Amino acid sequence: MKKVTFKNRKEQTLAGLFFSGSPKRPVLIVCHGFTGSKEGKGKAVEMAEFMACDGYPVLLFDFAGCGESQGLFQDISLSGHIGDLQSAVDFCLEGSPGPVITMGRSFGGTTAICHAATDQRVRGVCTWAAPVSLTDLFMGFTDEDLPEDENTTVALAGTEGIICLKKSFFTDLWKYDVLRCSSLIFPRPLLVIQGTEDAVVPPEEAGAIFNSAREPRDLLYIDGADHQFSDRHEYLWEMTLKWLNKYF
Repeated sequence: MKKVTFKNRKEQTLAGLFFSGSPKRPVLIVCHGFTGSKEGKGKAVEMAEFMACDGYPVLLFDFAGCGESQGLFQDISLSGHIGDLQSAVDFCLEGSPGPVITMGRSFGGTTAICHAATDQRVRGVCTWAAPVSLTDLFMGFTDEDLPEDENTTVALAGTEGIICLKKSFFTDLWKYDVLRCSSLIFPRPLLVIQGTEDAVVPPEEAGAIFNSAREPRDLLYIDGADHQFSDRHEYLWEMTLKWLNKYF
């Protein structure tokens, strides 16, 4: 593993960790969840090591405003995340002409879906607990009415405490139809994984993503798993690796 950096479209420096693997394997680019970071409190690093041991190179990176990357968290947006992921693909393809697979947990999974809809360089997509009803999800974390000014911040309460986002974050969400984006991933393979006891993202949203997509597509519900896939990480990684080996 080595630390890497690359620039996004706004010339902000994004921080990453690159795990080397076989040059014959596609590179896996992993998108962390909302308020998360590339390390995933250690679990993302363990997952990357697991995949690299099977030959898959892995890039973990922080979106702008998160972790060690430049930017302010209050300025994040889905469009910004998509642009950062595009820059991550650019970075990986500069070093290798091989295919790229994008993977994402929660909001990172939504990012991967929306990005792949317009970037044909991505050869496959895997999501873990990706939300579809974005406005409903994020409005559920606040009691405030959205302000008129796009630059006014809105306080959201979650498991990490109180965080603030600009109203423009919500305005940007309205641009995206996640189910339509999932339909555009065809003919590239899509894997949708969801825990049945997810209290953040309704499990039926995984079914909606799957139903909107076209073959090749796979859907896996992990019985009893919560939004973090607590105590089910190794099974999650094994099933993801099985899918990777099936198609790549």
